[in-house]
Amino acid sequence: MARGPWAVTGPWTPSQTPDALRKRYTRSLFFLAVLLFPLIGAMIWLGEHPFRVVENLFVFSNRVAGWVGISIPAWHLTVISAAMPLLFVLGLIQVAPIFMVWWEMKIAAHIQVRLGPMWVGRWHGVLQTVADGIKLLLKEDIVPIGADRVLHFLAPVVAVAPAFVCFAPIPFGRPGLTPVPLDTGVLLVMGFSGLSVIGLLMAGWGSNSKYSALGGLRAAAQAVSYEIPRVIALLPVVMWAGTLSLGGMVQAQSGMWHGVVPRWFLFYPVVGQISFIIYLIASIAETNRTPFDLAEAESELTSGFHTEYSGMKWAMFFMAEYAYMFLACALGAVLFLGGGAPLHPALSFLPSYFWFFGKTLFMVFLFIWIRWTYPRMRVDHLMEFCWKFLIPWGLFNVVLAGLFILMRSR
Repeated sequence: MARGPWAVTGPWTPSQTPDALRKRYTRSLFFLAVLLFPLIGAMIWLGEHPFRVVENLFVFSNRVAGWVGISIPAWHLTVISAAMPLLFVLGLIQVAPIFMVWWEMKIAAHIQVRLGPMWVGRWHGVLQTVADGIKLLLKEDIVPIGADRVLHFLAPVVAVAPAFVCFAPIPFGRPGLTPVPLDTGVLLVMGFSGLSVIGLLMAGWGSNSKYSALGGLRAAAQAVSYEIPRVIALLPVVMWAGTLSLGGMVQAQSGMWHGVVPRWFLFYPVVGQISFIIYLIASIAETNRTPFDLAEAESELTSGFHTEYSGMKWAMFFMAEYAYMFLACALGAVLFLGGGAPLHPALSFLPSYFWFFGKTLFMVFLFIWIRWTYPRMRVDHLMEFCWKFLIPWGLFNVVLAGLFILMRSR
């Protein structure tokens, strides 16, 4: 008999009955709460300076070295302080997709009334994604006959590399927790995030496959089209904030209206809701996720642009998709949900990066929920929806935001 609660043959064992599974979920939630309380307590204790622990360790090691007669130059601390944001961004891009893949498997399973991964890692299959990554590392790297080996090798690198740059100006909480604070952070993210489509085109052309070529052309057309309403949806945010700095936009959304409603741009009347919906739809299309995954379209193109990829190269495309999804969610949290601003001033004892990651994960949940709810669109409907619906509504929203700003100034 197949092992696990998803078995369809053989009788139910006592550990697989609905009552036993319900008790197992209750115990899991209890242990999760027990683990979260110390984690939240540690975050509050660290406050807004999580990197201060590294500095304290350096000072402690310097004192120990002084006792044994060894001198440690002070510039080591400067190098560590400069390298910490870089290491944080690199670690985030590698760890976040691992968590999101597991989370999506669990959410998709519950939407489809099943359990999802349960055994690898014991607690709800938390190590299932890690096991899948190890499996991909051990797989053979196959290059098709007639393929351009240079393009075939560089395509996944070009697809994932811009994500490392796009996270640089994102404020992970208050503006002081920005790896590289820039006055034009929005332009940098919008500009570099669009470069990933070059990797998809390289994969489609270099694979010497008609399915890959069609997938690459679809990805290019889709990215060029939906980049326009995505940028238009951000114009009202820039107009209201009066800056292109992401940290400045977080500061513009601080405070409350009448002590009840946060001053997040999402709650701006009419304009905020229209901008958020257009941004959400366009971001889903930009990341090639259902119902806009025409570049892959397994039923038509057998995975599209990465049909001829295997092993770690295929995993890099997968990592790029989830890295850009996390980037779109983080940018949406900063622009529409106040970034690291708390829901209410009474909850400001929680550090700002707690609110930032909480809002980002809420956006990730929306992405996953939409994927497992709506069917795939047709190609012609995809383009018509962009050019005949999203762009006109986005332009109308820009005019409406301008009228509101003019009325406020007068």
